[in-house]
Amino acid sequence: MTDTTGKSNEMWGGRFTAKPDDVMEAINASIDVDKRLAEEDIAGSMAHATMLAACDIISQDDLSAIMAGLEQVLEEIRTEKFQYSRALEDIHMNVEARLKEIIGDPAGRLHTGRSRNDQVATDFRLWVKNACIARMDQIEALMSALIEQADAHADWVMPGFTHLQTAQPVTVGHHLMAYVEMLSRDFTRFSDAVVRMDECPLGAAALAGTGFPINRDMTADTLGFSGPMANSLDAVSARDFVIESLSTIAICAQHLSRLAEELVIWSSAPFSFARMSDAWSTGSSIMPQKRNPDAAELVRAKTGKANGALIAMLTVMKGLPLAYSKDMQDDKQTAFDAFDSIDLSLQAMTGMISTMSFNKDKLRAAASGGFSTATDLADWCVRELNIPFREAHHITGATVKLAEDKGVDLWDLSLEELQSVEPRITNEIFDVLTVDASVASRQSYGGTAPQCVREQIAAWKERLS
Repeated sequence: MTDTTGKSNEMWGGRFTAKPDDVMEAINASIDVDKRLAEEDIAGSMAHATMLAACDIISQDDLSAIMAGLEQVLEEIRTEKFQYSRALEDIHMNVEARLKEIIGDPAGRLHTGRSRNDQVATDFRLWVKNACIARMDQIEALMSALIEQADAHADWVMPGFTHLQTAQPVTVGHHLMAYVEMLSRDFTRFSDAVVRMDECPLGAAALAGTGFPINRDMTADTLGFSGPMANSLDAVSARDFVIESLSTIAICAQHLSRLAEELVIWSSAPFSFARMSDAWSTGSSIMPQKRNPDAAELVRAKTGKANGALIAMLTVMKGLPLAYSKDMQDDKQTAFDAFDSIDLSLQAMTGMISTMSFNKDKLRAAASGGFSTATDLADWCVRELNIPFREAHHITGATVKLAEDKGVDLWDLSLEELQSVEPRITNEIFDVLTVDASVASRQSYGGTAPQCVREQIAAWKERLS
């Protein structure tokens, strides 16, 4: 619950005597957004207070009071009994004001040696770092779901497409494992981002550091950072950790969108390659036969939000001089929305993939159409007839035209008809023209042969375990 009329702002000290205009208060306040950082804010305050006492900057009595008061504030927040005030602007001032109500004067010592600038930078880094780690866990869950489906369908043939035209036969397992590879790169991008943001801004104060003999290594260690940031100006003004995370979210969302698009196509009546479970489908208010892949479509749509968040954040930061500017207050809503969207998208996609089923007959029929084994004919001519690939390509093109004119598939042509195009073709050609023979022959590393797919599945299962 947020109080919009409560306390006047006393945190600015004696410089101001008049209350801000109501519109100024509305545009300046961020509590409706940054109250989401409450846990991180209190963790940072506890670490800071503990360090201040260890460095003899505040007394042990003050520390005990501050810690007990912060514990009470945290409990009030968790139980939704805390009264937020927009007049107090942000989560930092709201927590400090409530702390003062609880413990009195010792609350005023908590802000020694720090500023809201390094405080919010610390809170936000903690939040984004933990959010990235949580998304990594979700990516692994989706990868595992894809691997299980790939394992179950490692030798089921389906058409491989280029330009959404039938190109060559592949296996369902091979197709799904392509997304495992994409997601693994998203995982490492989040992981790399966590490494780069794993430095603590706390103690940089407003922008220049502090004259108090603080121990920044202590607070960094307490909060789980690898160490303190080395430059106080950079510490309070850097938001590249947010930008990098949003970039990773945008790339991951794009991968999910591509997969979602395929689920939409595969589950459509003309394709009928796959069927979405009832849990991940919706109906129509007027057409009772409909099974709409709404979850996949919504995952696809959320890519726009992810891209927008990245561009918004880049734009906010693009022209800001060092160090802190109030523009940076608008970083959090953008990031929260993007992380929430990718969270929901990853969960939804994992659910869809885990419960979907495939239509083997439809997949095989589609894989067999469109002269999908034409390349196998060309490759056979190169291997067996020792002719250049370009000549083999021409022979195959003429053979495809012959089959097309007759309204049959390549393997339906007789040997005599094949030899009318290229007399050196032998009966052995029929060993490579079926879709099963085609996929089985693709045994190069990373190929679609079921044996290769199962090897990749086994390797990924070992990595994820």
